Amino acid sequence: MSEKKLYGHPKSLYDVPTKYCGGCGHGIIHRLITGLIDEMGLRERTVITNPVGCAIWADLYFDTDTVQPAHGRTPAAATGIKRVLPDHLVICYQGDGDMAAIGTAEMIHAANRGEKFTTIFVNNAIYGMTGGQMAPTTLIGQKATTSPRGRDPVEAGMGYPIRVAELLATLDGTAYIARGAVNNAVNVRKTRGYIKKALELQMSGVGFTMVEILSPCPTGWSMGAEEACDWLDKSMIPVFPLGEVKKPAAAAGPAAIPAAVPAAASIKGAA
Repeated sequence: MSEKKLYGHPKSLYDVPTKYCGGCGHGIIHRLITGLIDEMGLRERTVITNPVGCAIWADLYFDTDTVQPAHGRTPAAATGIKRVLPDHLVICYQGDGDMAAIGTAEMIHAANRGEKFTTIFVNNAIYGMTGGQMAPTTLIGQKATTSPRGRDPVEAGMGYPIRVAELLATLDGTAYIARGAVNNAVNVRKTRGYIKKALELQMSGVGFTMVEILSPCPTGWSMGAEEACDWLDKSMIPVFPLGEVKKPAAAAGPAAIPAAVPAAASIKGAA
């Protein structure tokens, strides 16, 4: 692949400034996803469901079909879309509050059913959009507006960080689970590989795929951008280890992208 094809601006990504805070990882993640959509030739057959949260603006940046469900309900919406349009690439784009808190039931049961869409789970260990409250993934001792002395799992009854990747890996319906990060160039490149594999496996019909991505949130963490990347490396990765957590039992081989299915046939098949 030529450098121009790999690093040029994706057609699936609008060429506009984003509303995300400086140092936020969402822009990098958007770039990775849209570059792969273009590479797979699926721009006209991609639907992205983006939730309430920082990614509420994602439809301003993804030049694909997008649907914005209610908070936490993206897996339910993605389920319906993928069942009706099985030849489409369907992506659930979720944050830690959306996926691991209000949307836990939808996420768990969609994964357990083996719904054939891909979830991109952005974990920044905080509620970024609503003011920096403690999230299900907030680290022990990490300060937030609702845990000003730091998360205390025992005496304050705040519980422990939820490792979503490991949780979903225990379900029989999940086919591929990985965790990457976007705090440095090496991790960005590895994360791209995880996303690519998840999308290809989706299109080969193997089942539920998910890539959790550790992302810096300088604003929510009250840090500079460089400090946030270092903190992610030193504090988050030991709690949320990077790598492929679950792979298909049998090698699926190169994904064969199915031809477009007429909408009427798709609906009939889903029924």
